[in-house]
Amino acid sequence: HLLLFLLFVGPFNCFASYSRATELFYSLNEGLPAGVLIGSLARDLRLPTTGWQHPASLQPPLSFTLASHGLGGQYVQLDNCSGELHTSAVEIDREALCVESSGATILGGSAAVSSSSPSPESCLLLLDVLVLPQKYFRLVKVKIAIRDINDNAPHFPVPHIRLSVPENAPVNTRLAIEHPALDPDVGTNGVQTYRLQDNYGVFTLDVEENENGERTPYLIVMGALDRETQDEYVTVIIAEDGGTPPLMGSATLTIGISDINDNCPQFNDSQLNITLYGNSSLGTHVATVHAVDMDLGSNAQITYSYSQKVPQPSRDLFHLNESTGAITLSTKIDGDSPRLHRLIILGNGPGCIPAVITVLVTIIKVMMRPPEVVPRFIANEVEGVVYLKELEPINTPIAFFTIKDPDEKYKVSCYLDGDGPFRLSPYKPYNNEYLLETTKPLDFETQQLYEISVVAWNSEGFHVSKVIKVQVLDDNDNSPVFSEQLIELSIEENNVPNAFLTKLHATDADSGERGQVSYFLGPDAPSYFALDKTTGVLTVSTQLDREEKEKYRYTVKAVDSGFPPRESIATVTITVLDKNDNSPRFINKDFSFFVPENFPGFGEIGVISVTDADAGQNGWVALSVLNGSDIFVIDTGKGVLRAKVSLDREQQSSYVLWIEAVDGGDPALSSTAKITILLLDINDNPPLVLFPQSNMSYLLVLPSTLPGSPITEVYAVDKDAGMNAVIAYSIIGRRGPRPESFRIDPKTGNITLEESLMQNDYGLYRLLVKVSDHGYPEPLHSTVMVNLFVNDTVSNESYIESLLRKEPDISVEEKQPQISIEPTHKKMESASCMPALVALSIISLGSIALVTGMGIYICLRKGRKHHRADENLEVQIPLNGRINLHMLEKKPMEISNI
Repeated sequence: HLLLFLLFVGPFNCFASYSRATELFYSLNEGLPAGVLIGSLARDLRLPTTGWQHPASLQPPLSFTLASHGLGGQYVQLDNCSGELHTSAVEIDREALCVESSGATILGGSAAVSSSSPSPESCLLLLDVLVLPQKYFRLVKVKIAIRDINDNAPHFPVPHIRLSVPENAPVNTRLAIEHPALDPDVGTNGVQTYRLQDNYGVFTLDVEENENGERTPYLIVMGALDRETQDEYVTVIIAEDGGTPPLMGSATLTIGISDINDNCPQFNDSQLNITLYGNSSLGTHVATVHAVDMDLGSNAQITYSYSQKVPQPSRDLFHLNESTGAITLSTKIDGDSPRLHRLIILGNGPGCIPAVITVLVTIIKVMMRPPEVVPRFIANEVEGVVYLKELEPINTPIAFFTIKDPDEKYKVSCYLDGDGPFRLSPYKPYNNEYLLETTKPLDFETQQLYEISVVAWNSEGFHVSKVIKVQVLDDNDNSPVFSEQLIELSIEENNVPNAFLTKLHATDADSGERGQVSYFLGPDAPSYFALDKTTGVLTVSTQLDREEKEKYRYTVKAVDSGFPPRESIATVTITVLDKNDNSPRFINKDFSFFVPENFPGFGEIGVISVTDADAGQNGWVALSVLNGSDIFVIDTGKGVLRAKVSLDREQQSSYVLWIEAVDGGDPALSSTAKITILLLDINDNPPLVLFPQSNMSYLLVLPSTLPGSPITEVYAVDKDAGMNAVIAYSIIGRRGPRPESFRIDPKTGNITLEESLMQNDYGLYRLLVKVSDHGYPEPLHSTVMVNLFVNDTVSNESYIESLLRKEPDISVEEKQPQISIEPTHKKMESASCMPALVALSIISLGSIALVTGMGIYICLRKGRKHHRADENLEVQIPLNGRINLHMLEKKPMEISNI
């Protein structure tokens, strides 16, 4: 890079004249985010910033470039124009960059990370920056010191530290604790103090710092120690750094108290009194002495010996075992042997004064030899112990016993002493032969060891006994027994996987492997239940859903390890408890109800069906109306929707409600459904005649009017819909010179002239018009009087008005208007309910369209009438707006033929 730069800037001597080196020093904390300003090279080097320059003296702008993008360059971003140095996206970790133990420098071209400074806390990031153009050229050495922050907690290299302290350690004894805590941070952020969580009142900690600044904790003994009182102390050692806030680390510290020989042997008694018969056989056990030393290991080893005060004859007669302290008869007692022997025995421990015990042995002289009991074992016998299996049959032979008198002078008898299912009986036809046998099966679980004695005595009353121990051997005769035959469990649904259910427990009265119990699931257990073979822990590996299955029932087995194995079975029942994990669910998301208008208040509109898969309180559902609650109510329990008031289709033809269902869980869950209520029209509105507006108005008809000419019209509307709003017009009463001269269109209500008018047809015509709808079951109607005055002019209005005020004598015709209407009700009768509802909906929509069309039609006719009035000078009565009936009655209307 440097060679390329020299070729670029010119001759070397020119480069040398401008070159000069500069060193800048910055510092920042480790762990800063990207974009933090480290420093501005241009400002710190006092270089001129870019400003206005004369065109003749324009110079290339300043540029700053890292000489090499090495390891250190990845941690900074250098603005080539401004020279500002910022942190990059690569976070600086001081502990990763500067390993103090190595003291090495990690190089990366001309950028490096150095920890070779003499200061143990120094960590430098070295950068080489080139400044151009040539006029300002220099090589800038940038040193960035990385300051440590407390981002590491102390930690011990091992989790468990053991320390041994002799029990005779004096107060203020100091013991270094190996494996001190480590902290990658430096300075005050490193480990500063140590403390014990529990010092037991006899320990404390101190910290020593060496020349390298390493801190080592020392355990100081603050009180007397006694291993025989407490041989171990377990506490926690805590290391704490000096950061803000401080961070801590801990390890378990076990302080073992090592034994010293500070205890000597001791006998529980100072003297033993023993009586021994003079005819005792060799090896007869006389007594056993036992001393106790509270120390451990070699410090507690005890040997036994006779005191020098014990005479040699006594030493020869009685043998003392140095290790066990057992005293046995070593030679036969003769008539010259002393009758009292005083045995002084010493208990010797290392470095101790011997403990002393005296054994007084009194020998009783016997003039005759005792009877002899000679056993011959049939059952397995080892060192006087007979081994019998349980469940052996009755009368199982154990041993033969021969009873005899060594002097052959006396009669000898015998009997069995001790409890147990045994019997000793003479074995005929032999004399002095006895058989020992069982009287009932033995049970290991009831009693494992029997101790009985065969006692023989002669006629002189001298007796002797032979002790026999019978050890019952266990057999696999017991099956495992569960603590409960029916194990009833419960668990909430949506449990975590591998949830613990219970720990099964079964016992087996047998011993050894025959009593070891293993647990198994029965074949009816679902696969997602698991039973630990050894511990009996029952778990479920998956989430249970009460709504899917509420109860589980299956068997479990307990099997022992005998041969053949025996087993027992228990039943496990698991009840899955409910959680509120299901929202109320409507049978439909959208409900539609068709209700006839004028339906009585609080009548049943429909039933909203909703379910909740949860149980109990979680499955209880309350319904409420979110909107329109001032008109509609809903029965919370039954879901019956009702209207508080009677509904009028002419005011509002449909309602859209939102019903909310909320369950009783905690927290509660809810759902909503859309309810559409469509009001079916009933014929509750008669037609309303809009024109003519009065029975007293009249219209002038010129005699020259041509037949077929429209004279006027009757216009009415009906607020109902469908067939209930279809209007028919008919003349039900006539009065006049020739009243049949006029007819009315039953559909449009237009009144036309049927025949030419003659001279004698002049006069007032009164037509009673019936306006009727086609409602079902009973059509409704209105009537209006149409007055027509046939004449050339109106010369006497008062005369005409007087005629109008008279009650007309008109006979009413009952002939109904004939309008061709297709009967739709017959089709509805044969159809299902749903098509009928659809048809009614279509009719309602068609009625709305019809009313709209009629409004448009009326407006168009008004326009045409006004236009025709302007052209033909005819007088028309408007349909909309307020009409002055007095003006209308006083102004005649003329109809021309043109």
